[in-house]
Amino acid sequence: MGPDDRICNHSLAVTQHVLSGNPTTSAVMFATGVIGNLSALVFLAMRCNKQRLSLFYVLVTALLMKDLLGTLAVSPLVLTSYATNTTLTGMKNGKELCKYFGFSMTFLSLATLATVCAMAQERYLAIGHPYFHERHLNNRCGYITIPVIYLGCIIFCVTPFVGFGSYVQYCPGTWCFLDMNPKDLRGKVYAGLYATFTLVMISGTVLCNVSVICHLVKMRQRRRARAQGSRQKSYQRSLSLTEEVEHLLLLSFITVVFCICSFPLVLRVYFNLTTRAEEKHYTDLAALRMLSFNSIIDPWVFIIFNPSVMRFFWRKLRRPRTPQVSTIKARPIQPKLVDSSFSTMETTSMNMDRCHDP
Repeated sequence: MGPDDRICNHSLAVTQHVLSGNPTTSAVMFATGVIGNLSALVFLAMRCNKQRLSLFYVLVTALLMKDLLGTLAVSPLVLTSYATNTTLTGMKNGKELCKYFGFSMTFLSLATLATVCAMAQERYLAIGHPYFHERHLNNRCGYITIPVIYLGCIIFCVTPFVGFGSYVQYCPGTWCFLDMNPKDLRGKVYAGLYATFTLVMISGTVLCNVSVICHLVKMRQRRRARAQGSRQKSYQRSLSLTEEVEHLLLLSFITVVFCICSFPLVLRVYFNLTTRAEEKHYTDLAALRMLSFNSIIDPWVFIIFNPSVMRFFWRKLRRPRTPQVSTIKARPIQPKLVDSSFSTMETTSMNMDRCHDP
């Protein structure tokens, strides 16, 4: 057990004051998350004004709104804890407040991954089974899927309130999450279920994305083989393929971000369940902080890989160099003007000679 772990364990047991930490970091994370999610929602609103949102972007909108509401739900508590130098359990109704914080963090992590997994499955059906997707899936499916995801996550997250699992406070006293070092059997089962659900959804998302990539490669090969068709049809197929690639890039980077942010927590839970090592609150807190970064990074990934932004940078990269074009055009213009002037003068003089000719 390192010095940080000894301090954390002792402090949480005997004091109600915040042990350590930097409130500036929490404030910057809060501001970055709010600004990023609001900016991404503005991008979506602008897109909605130009064209109707597809099922994929309905799920993206739900993801961004959940991240924004989640940031507004938990970050002010962290800032208040730092401002008053009081841990969550040390505040008024501290136990209930800690349960609320742990419920929010657990719900946000599961709902985020479930939404990303639904996005991956939607892309898999759109690319791999387009006839089924076109006939049976529409925006109404998204409006039904989102409440079902939230309801399932809420049911799982409320079980600690009835004794199945528990939410505990983590060092430095500004965080609460499910107990990753449970002593009783129910707590171990609950933590194991959380890690297993997370791992299964991550694996399913990755498999769907890999399948979509394989289908896109085959689509590109078939498009090249059928290049003998009309230019208009070829352009339409190229445009459709480009849109699918844009969706895939956005989904892939969101998946990569979530895997990076959530895998340390999953590994930490499994490690605590399978070993009898001493508790390391500082290591658990590091994994928990990685998880909290997901709702901050997601909107910026959407902004950077937004199709309109990507097209703008693509046009900038493919813009031809102006000096070469100007030199090529400038050379043939001058002799043509001189030749035409001489020919006009000769024609005029010949006409005058014909008029004076007896």
